[in-house]
Amino acid sequence: MSRHTILTAGPFGPADVELSAMPGDESGPRKDARKDPRTTGVSLFKTRQPAAQPAVTLDLVTGREIFGAPLPAIFANPARVWESLGTVTLAADAVGNTLFPEVSDHPAAVAFDILRTRLLRGLAEKGWKRIAVTSPTHGCGKSFVATNLALSLARRPASRTVLIDLDLRRPEIAKVLGIHEDRALGEFLSGEQPLEGVFRRYGRTLALGLNGEPIEKASETLHDPDTVSALAAMVEQLDPEVVIYDLPPALVNDDVLALGPCIDAVLLVTDGTKTSPAEINACEKLFEGRIPLLGVVLNRAQDFNAGRYRYAKK
Repeated sequence: MSRHTILTAGPFGPADVELSAMPGDESGPRKDARKDPRTTGVSLFKTRQPAAQPAVTLDLVTGREIFGAPLPAIFANPARVWESLGTVTLAADAVGNTLFPEVSDHPAAVAFDILRTRLLRGLAEKGWKRIAVTSPTHGCGKSFVATNLALSLARRPASRTVLIDLDLRRPEIAKVLGIHEDRALGEFLSGEQPLEGVFRRYGRTLALGLNGEPIEKASETLHDPDTVSALAAMVEQLDPEVVIYDLPPALVNDDVLALGPCIDAVLLVTDGTKTSPAEINACEKLFEGRIPLLGVVLNRAQDFNAGRYRYAKK
């Protein structure tokens, strides 16, 4: 797979992040202020005109309704949806140490800002917005990278970034952020809960889809058409510039490929202390012809020439 270097870190202290290999290559209702400000939906029919009730046909296998014609769209106002999300705060002891939500001259924060700029450039060239962050195996720091990349993206004024924990087997994002609220992302993916019932907001520019517990049949959940529909509705309702999905390791199960229809490109996080070239090559072959590989982040990498170590969350 053709690739070229996207970033080489500068003179960092005891730790930093090294990045490489960038290839050349609103569905909820909204209020109508002109009518009753308490209105929670938009009428699809004229005044006093009864709503026609379409005949309901059930699929004999799944039990789901089969519609003979597409349902009319109900448009959402993304700004209203963002305002409807409950807010969260980050763990105070993590901010400035392992989390960088504010502008900082810390070497790791600078590295994430450079990754942000290169990422945005690559997305703009292709018209992409949905990025999966994964790794070859467990323990490479993908959730740490996904979280800080999202925080860096969210520092841009008037931007909209969404970070979703789709590592349904081992959810980590809430732990990285130091948020202890119990959230059941599976209820949103299945359609049992609306977006505002599960998603939370940090500041005004970062929406978080957190998960507090592992989900059984994780791969099957990601294959489910309900999940595809829920994620598509999320993109429509929130209208983000960038969506970051934190996904399980690519070589451990098929979850990344299962979510393929919802992904524009993959960012691969590797561990400089244990990831082998063979594992990176295996990931490249796995994605080739399926999902574009946007770049590779080398985490916990030792720079032997300068005698220093790259930044990583322990």
